[in-house]
Amino acid sequence: MVRASMASKGPAAGLKLSKTMMFPHLWAPLLHLLLLCISAAHAAKCPQQCVCDQIQLTVACVNKNLTQVPPTLDEITVKLDLRGNDIQELPSGAFKHTPYLTHLSLQRSNIRRVKEGAFRGLGRLVFLNLANNNIEILYQESFDGLSSLKQLLIDRNRVEEIQPGAFSQLGLLNLLSITHNQLVYIPNMAFQGLQNIKWLRLSHNSLNYLDTEAFASLFTLNRLSLDHNELQFFPTETMTRLQEVTRLDLSYNPMTYLGEEVVSMAKLTHLFLDHMSLQDMANTAVSKSPSLIHLDISYNQLRVIQPFSEGSANLARLNLAGNPIYCNCYLRPLREWAIRSKVKLMGTCGGPAHFSGENLDTVYPSQLRCQSQEAMLKAEFEEASRITPPPTQEPENKIKCPANCVCEAETHHSSCENRGHSKVPRGFSPATRFLDLRGNHFHYIPSNSFPGVAQVVSLHLQRCKIVEVEDGAFSGMKGLIYLYLSENDLTSLSPDAFKGLPQLTYLHLEKNRFTIFPKGAFNPVPSLLALHLENNAITKLEAGILIGAEGLRSLYLTGNAIGNMSPKALDQATDLDTLHLGGNKLKEVPTEALSRVENLRDLRLSGNSIRWVGPNAFRPLESSLKELYLDNMGLEKMSQNSLAGLGPGLRSLFLEGNQLEEVPDLHPLTSLEVINLADNPMMCDCPLLPLRLWIEKVNLKVRATCANPPELRGRRVKDVHVFKACPGGEGLPSTPTVTPKSTMAPKPKLMHIKKPKSKSRPRKSPNTRAAAAAAKKAKRRSMA
Repeated sequence: MVRASMASKGPAAGLKLSKTMMFPHLWAPLLHLLLLCISAAHAAKCPQQCVCDQIQLTVACVNKNLTQVPPTLDEITVKLDLRGNDIQELPSGAFKHTPYLTHLSLQRSNIRRVKEGAFRGLGRLVFLNLANNNIEILYQESFDGLSSLKQLLIDRNRVEEIQPGAFSQLGLLNLLSITHNQLVYIPNMAFQGLQNIKWLRLSHNSLNYLDTEAFASLFTLNRLSLDHNELQFFPTETMTRLQEVTRLDLSYNPMTYLGEEVVSMAKLTHLFLDHMSLQDMANTAVSKSPSLIHLDISYNQLRVIQPFSEGSANLARLNLAGNPIYCNCYLRPLREWAIRSKVKLMGTCGGPAHFSGENLDTVYPSQLRCQSQEAMLKAEFEEASRITPPPTQEPENKIKCPANCVCEAETHHSSCENRGHSKVPRGFSPATRFLDLRGNHFHYIPSNSFPGVAQVVSLHLQRCKIVEVEDGAFSGMKGLIYLYLSENDLTSLSPDAFKGLPQLTYLHLEKNRFTIFPKGAFNPVPSLLALHLENNAITKLEAGILIGAEGLRSLYLTGNAIGNMSPKALDQATDLDTLHLGGNKLKEVPTEALSRVENLRDLRLSGNSIRWVGPNAFRPLESSLKELYLDNMGLEKMSQNSLAGLGPGLRSLFLEGNQLEEVPDLHPLTSLEVINLADNPMMCDCPLLPLRLWIEKVNLKVRATCANPPELRGRRVKDVHVFKACPGGEGLPSTPTVTPKSTMAPKPKLMHIKKPKSKSRPRKSPNTRAAAAAAKKAKRRSMA
């Protein structure tokens, strides 16, 4: 073999080989030197503090007190472990030198901020762990570039804000975990872009409120974990939008009641409502969830449960363990229903004494009887005496609670809801964190109404017929974050109404009687982030209305009567992120006022009487705006340059329900994920050609139909052929592309959701090509 190889390469090769073989003392050192150089080159690519595996392509720099991502990492590294360092900030392009990473671990690295574009270039990364850091805000472009990411863990940080669009680039993400953080509120569209999410974990936060569209566009979500939060009511409107969720965990939330049909989730099979504060629930509470198999309402305060309605036909397991269920005649209907419906009851009897500890499933209905009134009272007295220590032995640290209220030491919750109080009760425990006083008749809140409750985080005063809040009414409530004054009769607020609330973050004043914006009332609340004034009667927004609210992020003014907006109305709120002005009486886009809020991401003008949008109407927001709502306004015309400047930043555009025959130039909007043009009288003629060409170019389901000419009424703009005869329309396809039914994927509920790009067009069959050729010949004959 050697000879044959040498012969094929000619005499020169043979000569070289013979010389090498003759002088081994010359080539052996050279070979050794070459190997040393190769080894040195590889070693140089491994940072001094790290351990590198050149075979597995992994690098570990664990607990090395690194202050930055090592810049000398080998480009071909696949797995990088940077746990236990002191990086503090991930700058833009922090990993640009390691484009082949698939796994990245950054736990316990004291990271405080992830700057926009920090992970840009990591298009192959599938796993990212940021747990146990100090991240406070998830910025809009923090995770840009992670187009292949499957799992993202941000547990045990200090996250208190998710900016809409933060996850918009994570289209393949399956698992998102943000547990043990400080989230108190989820805004609309917070998780937009998660097109393949399966499990979302938000456990162990302080969530108190979920916006209606908080989980909008999560069409693939199967499992949602919201346990260990501060939700006081089942968020029906928010959850109804999650049509694919099968497993929902709401354990350890302070809910006291489940009303009729509150759980309306078509595919829900497992619902966990254990360890809450449930005292009662309607027998139709889950009737709108027909697929429910397992319901866990264990460790609540339920004494009596009614048989569930017919809408719960598939229910197989009902967990009642840890509830003080009294096994007497009041339990018989439930026990009979369970036998008839073959539902397994889990739990034990809490009384009377002869049934105490018995499994609910072993007690026969015939045994469940009620005694005489006298005997029942005697039994209840004996039961109470057996469980409760005598008054002389009461512990000294028994929780303080005013009369006609309910206070819980373990959860630090106190409630006097709907108790008919005419004065704010006093005497709550200093440890109280949640105070519910809604549904009473206070009429006014005098100064210093809440002494001794400095730790209250959430205060509810809805529906209390309040007409006045005196100066210093909440003085001393240094820990208050949420204040609900909704559905009262307030018409004004004094400058010192909220004095003494340094931590107040969310203020709800919706559904009152304000006709003038409560200017000057926000000086004492420097931490205010969200202000709700929806459904009042405010008529104008004057200059300086937000003095004192310089840090405001969200302003909700939907459903007022605002017809005039000063160009300087928003001057103080330069960090404003969300502005809802829908359902007012504006006649034009307030462009000049918007020029003061250059960070605005969500603008809603729906339902105003704006008939014309001129050029550059949104130019001040060109670098920030992501969501734009211009629907149901009676809008008749938009300048071709009305959206100028918005470019690749805009993600959602809503124009449905207007009177538009044409639309502005949409070509610069290269990052749109949602667009709705439905219910507009489109004129399908050459002026609409730019829209038709744009539809052909983008991967969006665009809801746009023709209204004129009459013969095309109701046809989709994409399907009509009139545009081929227009100058510039020659390249449009002759026939609309139709996907065979056998290969069509199930349609999502919203028709305007962005679809993934298809790699190639289906080729036309011979019959289709023949039909197209015949149509062309017929057209040429008719033109001749």
